[in-house]
Amino acid sequence: MNILTASINKTTLERFNQIRTQTEKICAPLEPEDTVVQPMVDVSPPKWHMAHSTWFFEQFVLGPYLKNYRVFHPSYAFLFNSYYNTVGNRVQRAERSTLTRPPLRDVYAYRRHVNEHMGELLNTLSDEKLEELLPVLELGLQHEQQHQELLITDIKYILSTNALLPAYHEAVSVPQASNPGEAAFLEVPGGIYRIGFQGEGFSFDNELGVHEVLLADFQIMNRLVTNREYLEFMQEDGYSDFRFWLDEGLAMVRRDNLKAPLYWLEQDGDWYQFTMHGLEKLDLHKPVSHISFYEAQAYATWAGKRLLTEFEWEAASQVYPPVEGNFQETGMYEPKAATSGTGMQQLYGDTWEWTYSAYHPYPGFSTAPGALGEYNGKFMVNQMVLRGGSCATPERHIRTTYRNFFHPDKRWQFSGIRLAQ
Repeated sequence: MNILTASINKTTLERFNQIRTQTEKICAPLEPEDTVVQPMVDVSPPKWHMAHSTWFFEQFVLGPYLKNYRVFHPSYAFLFNSYYNTVGNRVQRAERSTLTRPPLRDVYAYRRHVNEHMGELLNTLSDEKLEELLPVLELGLQHEQQHQELLITDIKYILSTNALLPAYHEAVSVPQASNPGEAAFLEVPGGIYRIGFQGEGFSFDNELGVHEVLLADFQIMNRLVTNREYLEFMQEDGYSDFRFWLDEGLAMVRRDNLKAPLYWLEQDGDWYQFTMHGLEKLDLHKPVSHISFYEAQAYATWAGKRLLTEFEWEAASQVYPPVEGNFQETGMYEPKAATSGTGMQQLYGDTWEWTYSAYHPYPGFSTAPGALGEYNGKFMVNQMVLRGGSCATPERHIRTTYRNFFHPDKRWQFSGIRLAQ
């Protein structure tokens, strides 16, 4: 091993340890009982997240690259595989809450086992194997960061279903939010824009396939829609007026008797919101969050505006490059209010922004061979794209080309609204 390889291995190991530690830091405030709950299919128990992200390194890194590696437990590949049909059967997603065993202490022991052997691998990796391994290892680290975000959103949903409405942690001290004032609409000139990931560094395969799109002139709202603005929509019978809704969205509203965003609760004429800090009075100045695509689209129609397409969002990020955001690292795990002013705000962080774009492959997209080819491609149907990251997203995980995607009825993520016209 030469000096350059040793340096890369050391830096990689430090980053590996930092990301793995952050996952356990997120879970630290939980009681063991919290880690096995699955109140709906979309939510996975925190214990499962911790084990699954560990299995990923064992399956795709240690097994193929560390000589004589022995798996921690022969059944864990069945218990903690998520959707990789290539590598065998698995516990079905809706049944993850049945995994009362292995106990939480064994999951932490599993994480230590894999961490130790990853250290052994990176301290002994040959020059020729390093180049082959790094892309797979990087995918594993990005994968764990995705699960960190899912952990935060899943923990919030789990605690919200507890009758005690327990707080995950005390609120981080921040200045009292002030009214950001009326939103401004910023010009984005029409023209040809290059879309997709370019340059060095990591990206997911769904960002690849750089291509040009022709856009007309449009205007983009300089901040996210606030709770106050969304409440006006509700007070004007927004949830009951069929004129604002797509047919599937209206059917969802009627079926589930929806009257407000997820986590909103009306008591004695006042609105409250369940947060990671427990039940709090609704802060009218913060961005509205935990809404479905259908709700975002209905609000935009009511407001006489529209949602951006994902290409418009990416073009706007080229005209108004985001420089900062409220991400996971702030420790807030909740959106914060915009400040007054007419400049671009909140393109990064706070809430993911629904776009009016279906999740489809870019030109030239091809599925990678083997199990890792199942990572994105097979989900490119019946879902909508979101952009920009949220308060649960790790800051180094986001890019302006990052394409998140969910079915249009999903509400448990930190998802919000930015308007266009």
